[in-house]
Parts: sequence; C-alpha cells; structure tokens
Amino acid sequence: MNKIIDGKLFAEGLRASLAKKISYVKENHGFTPGLAVVLVGEDPASQVYVRNKGKQTTEVGMKSIEHKLDESTSQEALLKLISELNADDSVHGILVQLPLPKHIDEPTVLDSINYEKDVDGFHLMNVGMLNTGADGVVPCTPLGCIMMLKDRLGDLSGKSAVVVGRSNIVGKPMAALLLQESCTVTIAHSRTKDLPAVCREADIVVAAVGRPKMVLGDWIKPGAAVIDVGINRIEVDGKTKLVGDVDFDSAEPVAGAITPVPGGVGPMTIACLLHNTLQQACRLHKVDMPKD
Repeated sequence: MNKIIDGKLFAEGLRASLAKKISYVKENHGFTPGLAVVLVGEDPASQVYVRNKGKQTTEVGMKSIEHKLDESTSQEALLKLISELNADDSVHGILVQLPLPKHIDEPTVLDSINYEKDVDGFHLMNVGMLNTGADGVVPCTPLGCIMMLKDRLGDLSGKSAVVVGRSNIVGKPMAALLLQESCTVTIAHSRTKDLPAVCREADIVVAAVGRPKMVLGDWIKPGAAVIDVGINRIEVDGKTKLVGDVDFDSAEPVAGAITPVPGGVGPMTIACLLHNTLQQACRLHKVDMPKD
C-alpha cells in the first residue's frame, strides 16, 4: 500500500458523497443547506480561503452566502450581522473567518454564533460537547485528520497517540477525538521534556505546532502513522515553499503512513466544513443525515 495519505483525493471523495446527500435532502425534505461566511478586512490568505470555500460550497449543491466587511467594521456591527444570520432560517452554518482585526474580540464574536450553526466547532457549547462525548460539532481540521486515520488504519483502539501542539483549534480537539477512539493520548508541547523520545513511543503522531520541519524522521517509531497539520511558508533558493511541521524527507522512509504538505490535511478542512454544514442543516430541520 502507498504510504502517502492523499488528502486531496480523500476530500474529493467526501465532497462527491456530500453532493449526493445534499441532492437527497433537497428532493426528499425540501431544503438547501446554506453556509454563510463572514470576512472582515483584506487579509490575502483569508480571501483565497473564503473564495475556495464559496466555490466548493456551490459545487456540492449548497447555498453560499458571503459577507465581506471593511477592516474598520466595528465589533457592534459584526455582532449585529451575526444576530441576523442566527435568525435566518435559510442559513444553517455560520463561519467568521479568522483572524479578525485587532479591535474586535474573537471569543466574543465566536460565542455570539448560535452553537447549532457553528460549523467551525469553536463555540464553547460545542467544545464542551466534544470533550464530554456528546454529539456536537467537531472542528474541521481535526475531523479531517481522524477521518483519514480511520480510513487508513481501521480500528484505532489501544493505539498510542501523541499530539504535538495544544491549540484550541487543532491540538485539544484532536486529542479529544483520539480519546473517543480509545487511543492512549499524550498532548506534547513546547515545554515537554525530551519531545523526540515521547514521539518515538507513538503509533500515531499528529504534528500541529506551527514550526516548519520540527518533527524529524528519527523522532518517528518505524511504521507509525504521521499526520502533519502544519502549513508553513519558507524561502528556499529565493522561492517560497510550503512545508509542514514534519520534515517529510526524513520521516517518510520511516513512517508507515504519512500526509504530505501540501495535499494532505489542507484539502480536508473545507470538505469537513461542508460536512458540518449539512450535518447541522439536517439537525435544524430535524431529519436524519443521509447515509452513504
């Protein structure tokens, strides 16, 4: 089996499955899932990401709603827009693109989104549900990671997993998902003593620390699965290159399975956002999510 986990191909399959499910709910339940994306400011990376979200949303048959606001938009104006989207029955998912301008308090904004329309899984209600095993919304990137791991490895029960990184967006929810799969989970971070030794014990390593090529091949247990969440831009020979948190060239020969950067975890994030939007649309309309 090819040890490279092709996130682009996996995401294509997921979107194709979602398109069929969306067609089914339209025909049998009479609603079209709607995703509203709010972008404040002119951040170039955010603009590209929002454009890709809009394109993929419409491609699977969902309704795409975009609100592009000026950098100087007040927090009060943003909260008013979110309140309107919360009350709009045609909107089933609300995503406020981060980062926000410095004068806007991100936690206040994220907490103002109706947790039933919070398709990012960042609302405290959904964070609480994930960590208590309830059926809430799972953040998109960790959801994509766990989908690919289960597809490649099957049953994860009893496996030793190390998550390098403790962010609220990836590290902590990733650890919660691995715990739900009955893994033995270690969350490692900048103050972990002898991090290489900790990683060498793991059957699964998830790198989500934001430091280019930090995890080296000699940190990896032979045959372990390596999921690289990092997206770092570095300069090589005068050109910008995208690399992960894992030194792919040294880790790939040792690993049993590994995600590349680009083309690994990245494509799964938007596909899982679409999954979450359909899931919440079905919940809001009180119908079962269609099966594959």
